[in-house]
Amino acid sequence: MRAYGRVLAASVLLGGLLICGHQARAANPITIDMPGGARITYGPVAGATTQGDAMLSLLRFIHRSHGDRPNVGNAFRFRDTDSVGIFFTLVNRQAGNVEVAGLIIVAQNGPNQVEAALLTDRADRFGESINPMLTKVYEVWHPAGLASVNGPSTGIAQSAAPAAVAPSGPIPPMRKVILPDRTASISLPDGWNITQESGGGTIFVAGPSGEKIVCNATNSAQDPTNPGYKRFRQNYRGPVPANIVMVPFNADFVRNFRDLYLRICSTMKFNPGEVRVDSAEALPAAQGAHCVRATLHINPPDSGPTELGETLCACGLDPTTGFYHFEVSLYRLPVAVADRQRATAVAILSTFEWDEALVRQRANADVAPILASMKKSWDDQQRALIAGNQAIAAGIRQTGENALARARATQQMYDQQHRDWEKGQVDRDRTQQGFHNYILDQTVIRDIQDPNTHATVWNRTAEVWQKAFPDRIEQVPVQQYIQGRDF
Repeated sequence: MRAYGRVLAASVLLGGLLICGHQARAANPITIDMPGGARITYGPVAGATTQGDAMLSLLRFIHRSHGDRPNVGNAFRFRDTDSVGIFFTLVNRQAGNVEVAGLIIVAQNGPNQVEAALLTDRADRFGESINPMLTKVYEVWHPAGLASVNGPSTGIAQSAAPAAVAPSGPIPPMRKVILPDRTASISLPDGWNITQESGGGTIFVAGPSGEKIVCNATNSAQDPTNPGYKRFRQNYRGPVPANIVMVPFNADFVRNFRDLYLRICSTMKFNPGEVRVDSAEALPAAQGAHCVRATLHINPPDSGPTELGETLCACGLDPTTGFYHFEVSLYRLPVAVADRQRATAVAILSTFEWDEALVRQRANADVAPILASMKKSWDDQQRALIAGNQAIAAGIRQTGENALARARATQQMYDQQHRDWEKGQVDRDRTQQGFHNYILDQTVIRDIQDPNTHATVWNRTAEVWQKAFPDRIEQVPVQQYIQGRDF
């Protein structure tokens, strides 16, 4: 235990991530040793201007200093704050292969200023030590991003801890479970099991007392206010499928979460009974998406009073049809066990991982024949339209010319939409490549004297080059990846 603690302290403090020498008021990072070997380290994150930058920098450094890539869960926002957290586990190769679990909390402390706290312990003790560590860190750490929870800097009580890890029973030890199709994994305590409908990157979990957890489920939706929807209905006049949620993509999901939840329940033929929304808040989301996190109480006829914590993201809007989808992760806890199992449910959700590339590969193979048939139908319709326009133009030249002019204008609009869509795809692919490079321990470097000379190399190779040629070699930010060369 002490060997693990010494390595952790050295990796964080000597690494220089949790420092901020450019601010006169900033102190060195502070480390607190908790009883039993748990450890808290907190302070500013040097060089980070956003919460995402800070999170990625800490994960990269923890990976390098411990010799093992952190197995991370889904990022989540602490209720009533601007801070973001993420759970992780790893094997500390530098201290006798000790299994370690931890939580990173990142808070914006001002423009281009980020602070972070790192809470760690042995994996077999983390479930018992996390709540005492949270209580302690909120007593002593007060960045601006936590102001709505902290209040005065005299400390807070346990009951004011963020809802994502609200006071609850201790988190028991967990084991990693991988789906048979290898598309996703999750860590579960004894008595919690994956159910048969899991697969394709989605996991359903059943707990010992009626608890349910859903990770990465999807619900299809369509925006009836989108111009593409009107064009789609002109070509498809059949009834709207019962499993499609009809709701505007840019609706205020925070204010109207109850209505949205009931619409989704209707498409799933699920009767939630009485629905009371306790809280709903917007979450950070990727470009072109928006997310909300809500806590509800429902009363299904078949299971009785239930607490529901749900994170829902609307994404993937297709401007040509108005189709998009919701990505949903949630826990459902019978009210009788909610206080005891809430922290465990959140911890389980945070361990979920999925292989997006594998899921997409298999999905593309399944839908390829359908897409080919749809394309042929569309091409036939386009050819028929053009032939009709040509016949009209041949008979009534002026009328035909006017019709063609309108068709060209329409086509230009379609082309612009397609160019905008392609640009969005390029931005998404560039961001995904940055994340893939992190997963694969790779970095893009370039020659400072010739910025267009890019190369993707292993992180260790990049470090060797940068040390050997500090005035020539530098790391390329993700935003400056070159299409066709770096991704």
